[in-house]
Amino acid sequence: MPAALSASGSKRNDSPVDLIKSLELSGEADLDAEIKNWILWDRNEATLQQVVDAVNDKDWEALRVRLGTRIPFGPAGLRGGMRAGFDSINDLVIIQTMQGLAHYLIETHPSVQRRETQGVVIGYDGRYNSKRFAQLAASVLLNSNFRVYFFNRMIPTPFISFSVINLNCLAGIVITASQNPKEDNGCKIYWANGAQVTTPIDKNIHDAILKNLEPKPSSWDLSILDESPLLDDPYRLVYPKYYEALKKLLPPVFLETNECSQLRFVYTPLHGVCYSFMREAFYQARLKPLIAVAEQKDPDPEFPTVANPNLEEGKDTLALAIKKAEDEHCTIVLANDPDADRLAVAELDPKGRWKIFNGNEIGALLGWWAVESYRTRTPKPDISNCVTISSTISSRILSAIARAEGFIHVETLPGFKWMANKALELQGLGKTVLLAFEESFGYMFGMNHADTDGIIAATQLATMACYLRSTRNMTLIEKLREVYDRYGYHASISSHIICPDADLSLQIFERLRSFDDDQPGTYPRCILDGEFDVMHVRDLTTGVDTSYADRKARLPVNPNIQNITFTFTNGFIISLRCSGTESKMKYYAEICGLPEDKEWDEMNDKLYRMTAAAIEEFYQPSFHGLESGRTDA
Repeated sequence: MPAALSASGSKRNDSPVDLIKSLELSGEADLDAEIKNWILWDRNEATLQQVVDAVNDKDWEALRVRLGTRIPFGPAGLRGGMRAGFDSINDLVIIQTMQGLAHYLIETHPSVQRRETQGVVIGYDGRYNSKRFAQLAASVLLNSNFRVYFFNRMIPTPFISFSVINLNCLAGIVITASQNPKEDNGCKIYWANGAQVTTPIDKNIHDAILKNLEPKPSSWDLSILDESPLLDDPYRLVYPKYYEALKKLLPPVFLETNECSQLRFVYTPLHGVCYSFMREAFYQARLKPLIAVAEQKDPDPEFPTVANPNLEEGKDTLALAIKKAEDEHCTIVLANDPDADRLAVAELDPKGRWKIFNGNEIGALLGWWAVESYRTRTPKPDISNCVTISSTISSRILSAIARAEGFIHVETLPGFKWMANKALELQGLGKTVLLAFEESFGYMFGMNHADTDGIIAATQLATMACYLRSTRNMTLIEKLREVYDRYGYHASISSHIICPDADLSLQIFERLRSFDDDQPGTYPRCILDGEFDVMHVRDLTTGVDTSYADRKARLPVNPNIQNITFTFTNGFIISLRCSGTESKMKYYAEICGLPEDKEWDEMNDKLYRMTAAAIEEFYQPSFHGLESGRTDA
């Protein structure tokens, strides 16, 4: 366990008040007030000692950051490093967050009976402190008279959304930092519809947290988990229901194909929680048993075999799995991130080279497969009533498939909270949602629940691979080429520019909005001295979209988030946005061809050339002395 949050060691004999009296504080009224609050409120010996040590060292700058800044509660909940401070993830911040959530739930659900019957479901992953944070969350809610469905073992994140819906809960909580580094943890909140919370619910919860910062003594007492009649472990109820629902997405003919197929798959959960759950998924789908990467199959919060358990790291993250596949003479590798809400895939090509699919390519394959699967499992399919969803920074390939096949495609803001809520809205209108995906390896196949699910995605992709090999003698790589050949070639690049200065980031984006002689509302009209022309601009910071006659954006607008998309006349699209959690200006570029465009190499060259030019002209990294990040293509 990181020393930062280890609560071991001797317990203090001095009271918080006596401890405060013994310290020489900074003399800054606001800072000293926060130091006193921390010492009065924190009962974790390790994090309390961190603050005391910083005071004794007179490290006022560090204390201003850690105590004077509060970790924001946004649509994805909380995520950050584990250490002392209101800006981080620790016992005290988790308790404060849960007290705020409980307060807001009581406001919105005043019926005691509803709180005691529907309640809240809580789960956690295998990271350091995840179980303790989950237990603290349960304690707060039990002491507020909520029924708590507490998974008393590590579970994949997709189980929380599924449980909220199937247990008819008021909310769901999962303690996880997904594929962040080992030093991090976090907390996602799901609402009664099974989707992650969006605005204004996130803001209302944040406001409630600020009104309930002082922890109640009972919040620290975990003994209630041993005695409360309101506590249940839903595992035995949810587990079979989840796999029953997973199996319903697989028509009998596909199950038969899986059973007969000799195709085998190497699998890694990257030291996460999903090995046993994926093993059961493959059993239910009648796929050959997984070949696990032994060094990575069990949960380990150190993530010892990878520098970072992030699927977007590609080759480095999948290195052990690819070696295992070569040793076992397997041609396909599947990987989940540590909490199993994402999926990565690699396949051996005929020349003996490994193709690691990017998130958009997997989305293209699953998009085709979702249509194929729907038509196979539905007695009277109505493709015109079907919908796929992707985010504005993901590939437009689903839009191309939709145009050709006659179904609807919808774009949302980045983040599965937006896609899931849009999917639920469309489902409520009688639409059949086939797939939602985002370029960062997140896929929601069908509507078993309202969040990305790496288990279902992996099962579907493995079934697709068996089907293609058995019925068409085709690989995934070959199928992807066929998709592009039929619907139009799509190639993408994503990366970032490192910009530690937030004011400079804002200045760079504001320059793009006043491009013609500092005239507001004017944007760049071309790149490379007019060689490539901009067709229209969508600015979701200001609400401008020049593709419409009234120049008004149809997607939600957020003035606090920088987000501009340029669409060029030749099918090149580039989206620029600032990261909400890192000092990065990100970009997502794609070139979208028509079915008749067969010069794919030429299109790739144009993608790289236009991306390099757009970034240099729009972000101006050379002028500002900024570094570029790794490119994902």
